[in-house]
Amino acid sequence: MRRREFITLIGGAAGAWPLAARAQQPGKLPTIGFLHPASPDANPDRLRAFRLGLRDAGFVESQNVTIEYRWADNQVDRLPELAEELVGRQVSVIIAISYPAALAAKTATAAIPIVFMAAEDPVKQGLVTSLARPGGNLTGVNFFGAELAPKRLELLRELVPEASRIAVLVDPTNRMSTESTLRDVEAASRKIGLQIQVLNASTSREIDAAFVNFSRKKLDALFIGSATFLMDRRVQLALLAAAHKVPATYPWRDFVEAGGLMSYGASLREAYSQTGMYAGRILKGTKPAELPVMQSTRFELVINAQTARILGLTVPQTLLATADEVIE
Repeated sequence: MRRREFITLIGGAAGAWPLAARAQQPGKLPTIGFLHPASPDANPDRLRAFRLGLRDAGFVESQNVTIEYRWADNQVDRLPELAEELVGRQVSVIIAISYPAALAAKTATAAIPIVFMAAEDPVKQGLVTSLARPGGNLTGVNFFGAELAPKRLELLRELVPEASRIAVLVDPTNRMSTESTLRDVEAASRKIGLQIQVLNASTSREIDAAFVNFSRKKLDALFIGSATFLMDRRVQLALLAAAHKVPATYPWRDFVEAGGLMSYGASLREAYSQTGMYAGRILKGTKPAELPVMQSTRFELVINAQTARILGLTVPQTLLATADEVIE
C-alpha cells in the first residue's frame, strides 16, 4: 500500500486566543463541542482519527479534555439548534463537520473558535475571508468533493470503457453538495461525451428505488455524490451495486472498504486527524484567525478487485499501477 501525503499548510500560525476554557473554574476540563450532520454509528474510524489528532496535540478525551457530541442523524435542519446547544454549554471550541454544520456554528457564535471540515470552498461559501489568513473565529480543513468529478468520471470511463449513460446519485436535501456535484459532473460529462441521468435519494427506501430506476432505464454505470447521508449509507449502496451488477464510482475509500468498486478522493481520516490537531492548538491558545485553512493536495485511488470480479470487470493494468491501494 502506498500512502500519499494528503494535506499541506498554507502560511504560518501564531498568537493566542482568549479561550472560554480560561474562564472555567480551576480543575474543570476544557470542553470541545463536536457537531456532525450524520450519526455516530457510521463514523467510528473517523472519530478515532479525530481523537488521534487531538492526542498528537496533547489532549486525551476524559483525561484533560471533554467532548460534547451533537449528531443530527441526517436531519440537516437540526444543526442550528444543536449548534446553539453547544454555545449554551460554553464549550471552548466547536468542531463542525460539513459546510451546513460550519454555517450553523458560525451563525450561532462569533466568539467561540470553530474548526470546520468541509468539501466546499470555504472562501466562496463565506466561511472565511482567505485560506492563508481566515480571519474571525473560523478555520479548518477543506477537502475537495464535487471538484474531483472530472477525474472520477475519467477513471470510471477507463474501468468501464463501453459506458455512455451514467447515473448520478445525489441527496436533494443537501442542497450545497447536490448543486456543486451536478454542476461539475454535467460539465465534465459533456467534454467526454457521456449522457447523465440524475437519481435522487434522501432515505434508505429511496436508495432502493434509485437502483430499481437504474435497472429500468438501462444505465451503464453509477456516480455516487459526496453528501454525508450517502456516506452513512455506504454499506447499503455497495450491497445494492453488487446485487444489481452496477459498476459505481465513489468519493472516498470508506465506500470501497464496504465493498464498493472504486473511489477517488481525499483521505477523510487524514482530514479528521488534522481537525483534531487544530482543536488542540486552539485549546493551547492559538487564534483560529491565524491558523491557515488546510487543503487536500494529493488524493487516493482505491479499487476493490474482488468487487470487480463479481461484476465481471477486468481492471486495466494502468489503473492497478496507479492505484494507491487494491483491495483483494
